[in-house]
Amino acid sequence: MIGYVKGQIKSLNTDTALIVTSSGVGFELSVSSSAYDKLAGKTEGELYTYLQVKEDGMSLYGFASTEEKEMFLKLISVSGVGPKMGISILSGMRAGEIAAAIATNDLKRLSSVKGLGKKTAERIILELREKVAVISTAEGESKAAAMPSVSADDEDAVVALMTLGFTRQESVKAIARAKENGANSVEDIIMNALKGM
Repeated sequence: MIGYVKGQIKSLNTDTALIVTSSGVGFELSVSSSAYDKLAGKTEGELYTYLQVKEDGMSLYGFASTEEKEMFLKLISVSGVGPKMGISILSGMRAGEIAAAIATNDLKRLSSVKGLGKKTAERIILELREKVAVISTAEGESKAAAMPSVSADDEDAVVALMTLGFTRQESVKAIARAKENGANSVEDIIMNALKGM
């Protein structure tokens, strides 16, 4: 399995990159928009990768970060979502935005990605909601004892904010402020919390 590639960038466009390693081997990768942004304007670069092996050939996909690769692996675990669709989704939304859309049941936001239909978006939310919540909450588990607990209803908002890059502690405090300001639904709480951060 090829999990990482680093070397000279020989060519780059919005959906593919050719990276030549120091041993002279060139890897052509399908890349997300984040990976493209990471490599743009550089002569050398590195990407985390996923190798797909099929009967008719192999394809290599490149990602800007391990978090992006993990989101890609979650996406392609959903029935009907292949690697090309996974890269397309990651090019339409950042990994944190995808996780937030899944955690908050934001079907409209998720299905706004070009080529992603409503039924597939529903399936992604249905199949990944628990996985996204479990991983996001596990990141803050070691600090959980020191933080105030939140209700099950507020946990969705905590997960969404954490996937956007905030710590659990920041998320819990922002949600408490949002509720003091009168926010009730998960969506209102998240929007209000983001304004106060």
